[in-house]
Amino acid sequence: MTETETFETIRYTADVVALTPDSNVLLIERGWPPHEGAWALPGGHVDCGETSLAAAVRELAEETGVTVTVDDLRPIGVWDAPDRDPRGRYVTVAYVAVVPVGTQTVAGDDARTTRWWPLDNLPERLAFDHADILRAATAS
Repeated sequence: MTETETFETIRYTADVVALTPDSNVLLIERGWPPHEGAWALPGGHVDCGETSLAAAVRELAEETGVTVTVDDLRPIGVWDAPDRDPRGRYVTVAYVAVVPVGTQTVAGDDARTTRWWPLDNLPERLAFDHADILRAATAS
């Protein structure tokens, strides 16, 4: 490492695309900045000693009340664009889970509210790069 190189703080997160067989996706309305009031995928920080898979299960339950197991999740990919979050460098691993039609939700943690959205009638704009993650999850 040279004198001019510095280390960048990178935060590690997990996001979940929860889908129903009838083509609805679960989104949360963010309760605080950044993107307060915007719709987003459930997700959040990976805790110390936790895998992104375990964090995805935990965050989905904390923010929406929806419980899945690690076996219910399949990886979609990693999103790591340097400017994907205005708070700094965040790298997320995204997962998809298919849950039964009629799965009940309850907003918790940093979610103001939750809502099932039809994939063909989504909010105009999703927070962060969550529209890209959702597109990847629903690609044929």
